[in-house]
Amino acid sequence: QVQLVESGGGLVQAGGSLRLSCSASGSISSILAMGWYRQAPGKQRELVAKITSGGSTNYADSVKGRFTISGDNAKNQVYLQMNSLKPEDTAVYYCNVVAVSGGLRSRWGQGTQVSVSS
Repeated sequence: QVQLVESGGGLVQAGGSLRLSCSASGSISSILAMGWYRQAPGKQRELVAKITSGGSTNYADSVKGRFTISGDNAKNQVYLQMNSLKPEDTAVYYCNVVAVSGGLRSRWGQGTQVSVSS
């Protein structure tokens, strides 16, 4: 079993910053990648950023230059530093992990709300 715990969401004014954290625990042999996705009301869930165990990163075009993903392999944690937030960044942000845990597993966190006021 793999469990994810997210923290760091909240309400911020446009131009502000937030930092999301996600910690994976359980019977994990290795983590291949961790990432952040978001889902706004009435929209599909979309990739925000992801990072592999080797440190390769991938970002949605809409957040490039504003958001930074980083990870701590020793702690099985991933972080998302969000700067210059815009109202259109408002969404529920979900952490995702792809790990080897009795086989290849993809697990989602419970989600954390990020709201950006104009």
